[in-house]
Parts: sequence; C-alpha cells; structure tokens
Amino acid sequence: MKNNILIVDDLHPAFMEQAKGFGYTCNYQPDMKLEEAFAIIDNYDGLAIRSKFQVDKAFIDQAKNLRFICRAGAGMDNIDEEYALAKGIKLINAPEGNMDAVGEHAVGMLLSLMNNLNTADAEIRAGSWRREENRGHELKGRTVGIIGYGYMGSSFAKKLSGFGVEVIAYDKYKTGFSDKHAREVSMEEIVKRSDVLSLHVPLTKETNGMVDDEYFFHFKKPIFFLNMARGKVVKTQAVLNAIKQGKIIAAGLDVLEVEKFPALGEQPWFDELRKSGRVILSPHVAGWTFDSYRKISEVMAQKLGELGLA
Repeated sequence: MKNNILIVDDLHPAFMEQAKGFGYTCNYQPDMKLEEAFAIIDNYDGLAIRSKFQVDKAFIDQAKNLRFICRAGAGMDNIDEEYALAKGIKLINAPEGNMDAVGEHAVGMLLSLMNNLNTADAEIRAGSWRREENRGHELKGRTVGIIGYGYMGSSFAKKLSGFGVEVIAYDKYKTGFSDKHAREVSMEEIVKRSDVLSLHVPLTKETNGMVDDEYFFHFKKPIFFLNMARGKVVKTQAVLNAIKQGKIIAAGLDVLEVEKFPALGEQPWFDELRKSGRVILSPHVAGWTFDSYRKISEVMAQKLGELGLA
C-alpha cells in the first residue's frame, strides 16, 4: 500500500486531515508500542512520532519502504538522523509550531524566579508572611544571554523585547544573525556580561553534558539560569553546585537529565534538587501547550505537502 503513514503518537487531527488531502492514508495508533510498530513498519512509506521511542538503526533497517519520518516537535534527538538521511529518508520536524510556547514559558519562568513567586506563594499558604525575604529583582536594564539562536532562542528574544533588556546571543553554527531583538556576540561576551543565561540548543554528541561545573565557573556575574532545551545538555549537579557557590542566583529547569518517575527520584541529585528553594521545575512542557499541539501538526503537514512525495 503506497502513501500510507503509521502514526504512533498522539497528534492533533489537523495532521491527518491535511495529509489525507495530500493523498496519504493514515493509520492512527497513538497507543502502539515499539515492538508492535517494529513488526509492521516495513509496510509503510511514512512514520509520524513525537517522543515515544527511539527510531534507531535497527528500526530504520526494518523500515525497508520508509520514505519520510515526521517528528511532532522541534528536536530530532530520538531519531538517528544521520543514518536516516544516509538511507534517503526525508526528515520533517516542526519547531515553528512550538517556538512561541517555549518563548513564553521561558519568560514566565524567569519572572517567577526573579520575583520569588513560587516561594512566596508556598510560604503564604503555610502561614508565613515574609515581605523582605521575598523582595524581587527587576528585569529592566539586565543583559540576557541566549545560547542557540534558532527558532526557540529567537522566540525568547522577541518575547523579551518589551522588557527594556539587552539581549545578546551566541550560536556556534550560525553567524550574521543579529536582528532587532538580539545582538550576535562571542561566547566570551556571554560569560562576561550575562545576568540571565538561557539555553536553546539541540541535544547532539557535542552538547550532551556541555553545561558542567567548568562551564559555570567562567561566568563573571551571578546569573539566573534557564534550560528550555534538553535535559542531557546540563548536568543537574553542576547547577546545584553553582547555586551553592553563588554562581547561580536561581534556576528554571523545564527539562532534566532523567525525566519521569520512578527513575527521576532515584537520581543521586534529586533530593537536593527537590529541596532547593532556588529552582523552579516543570515537566518538559515548555513547548507543549494546547495551542502548540495544533500548530505542530499543521506545520508538519504543510512541510509534508511541500515535499510532494504522494
């Protein structure tokens, strides 16, 4: 059967509707397990997935007729991208669909950190009224450093444009990207001038474990730290160490090295992280809103149509 797509994750109906209009047949199986998908993938031209399982070499080799993979999200780290491309498989992702969600989430976390909103709320609910201890910091006049200036980094910069901050950005793989929202700088300037540091890089062999004790050591001022990228880019213990050393004032982490319980609770650093009043956590939802759920599927379907494979 030609022009058929196996969908193994929960997608907005917009993807199926548009794909059908392009001439595709969709087999929507959001509860399908890896073993089940592995057994039938050789019957499909396309695969649509979020983050359910790794599309590794073994899976790709099994998918003998696969022509494209649609990843409903921004990153491609659960797909062996290099091997898939070598096999002639087209790869589609949709960072345009959740860039606004990530940018807004980052702003929300930053404002919460700078104004002690989570701590103050918890204290009042517990019967404690501490004004002086919860006095906040203003964002205006600060320098915000962004690492990675793709869809997510540029979205965050745009959202900051009304706060009266200077936004500087570093991207190892891009040059000449300065715009009205951010100025391209060297990494040396990032570590020298940043009051806020926000990560927006993909997870690759190079960025895996990139942010460690030595990374924070080089920053000249205490910073507010945000990670909206991937958990494995940052060593969580290094964040906790930097907080104790005064290198980090407070941190907002949407992602962690290990996610979901019970595995998360078994990490040697989790108890310290859980007890820290200097960290705000969210369960990898920065890019996952009711709106981005729809927009990701729409963007992905549009890109599929532009490939003209049907």
